Amino acid sequence: MTTSHAIETVAQLEALFGQPGEASLKKEVAYLHPSYQALIAASPFAVLATTGPGGLDASPRGDPPGFVVVQDDKTLLLPERRGNNRIDSLRNIVADPRVALLFLIPGVGETLRVNGSARISVAPDLLARFAVQGKLPQCVIQVEVETVYFQCARAIQRSRLWAPVAADAKREVPTAGAILSALTDAAFDGATYDRELPARQQSTLY
Repeated sequence: MTTSHAIETVAQLEALFGQPGEASLKKEVAYLHPSYQALIAASPFAVLATTGPGGLDASPRGDPPGFVVVQDDKTLLLPERRGNNRIDSLRNIVADPRVALLFLIPGVGETLRVNGSARISVAPDLLARFAVQGKLPQCVIQVEVETVYFQCARAIQRSRLWAPVAADAKREVPTAGAILSALTDAAFDGATYDRELPARQQSTLY
């Protein structure tokens, strides 16, 4: 529904926000500058965004820092570890190679954004590079980099994302089991799921 308060054109957006600062433009490049490579090497967590016939998907990826490997200044390698086998991101990549990555580093306000195109590989040499505890990833996502830039720290600062959490802080969100139970009108045994989940996660990390 269109209203007088709706923003519907780029011109309206530009009038609302004004022009970006010089630093906002200078920080974007079409390759992995050594400074950006350093951020990727320090990151243990990234969000992978994809698109496909079924819609959009953004899913977390994590491992020890440097788990995403800089192959060269135009290529990233991302191992696909064990998960829930929904493979939403991978289905999307097969249909549409466009991807985006957001890298986070604990304690650091700046994040790193990478846009590019991806393909999925099961080349034995690639899989072997990412073996952990003798276990190979399911596949490796190869990202051809198109644009890279860092995001300023304001969102992290406003959210206080890296602020310490008290050990005795009360958990105010439902557990995974409680969510599953609620979604199925208690047909799913959420209490058993929660009780068994920590051990199952630990035994299936890789």
